[in-house]
Amino acid sequence: MRFYELYEEKMADLEFEESFDMLLAYADALFEVGDYQRHLVVADQILEASVMNNIKFFNGEDVFQKTLFKKAASNYSLYELENCDYLLRELLRIDPYDSDGALFLKKCLRDMTSGIVKKTRAISVLFLIISAVIICFELVAVDSFYPEWAGFIALLRTSTLGLAMLVLVGGELYHRLRCHREVDNFVLHLRRRKK
Repeated sequence: MRFYELYEEKMADLEFEESFDMLLAYADALFEVGDYQRHLVVADQILEASVMNNIKFFNGEDVFQKTLFKKAASNYSLYELENCDYLLRELLRIDPYDSDGALFLKKCLRDMTSGIVKKTRAISVLFLIISAVIICFELVAVDSFYPEWAGFIALLRTSTLGLAMLVLVGGELYHRLRCHREVDNFVLHLRRRKK
């Protein structure tokens, strides 16, 4: 990275293939050290250069797809999930048989919190607060003044806690299954169109 940054102006004087090779190495270095913001800028330069010079494969690699995938990964690392989602869908449009792209898209969609997940989390927190109030009531009033209600209050407390966990887990599972189904249907549609 330091070498490239030090001699960046001189890189432009090199032949295109050598200059492009150095740019690819620089992008890989930025990605590997976790400088994702700068990686996105260099990835755009690589994509532009590969399109302008009609480069599909370079040194035995599909430069365009590899760069798109790493750009999506950089967006994911910067928590720019909408951009990551867009890039991965474009990558799958190019190659619907890219299993890594499909798995990564599922992960990206899972991390994009949907409305149902927000609602189930809120409902779960509400049930936990109700459960805490029941526990306080149990400690303050039931144990001291109404011991005959102890069984009912314990059942109510346990049921409320269980309901909170059930709603939380149910919402997360529903979201996860919906993400998997969405990506699988998207990939299946692209594969059918490709045929």
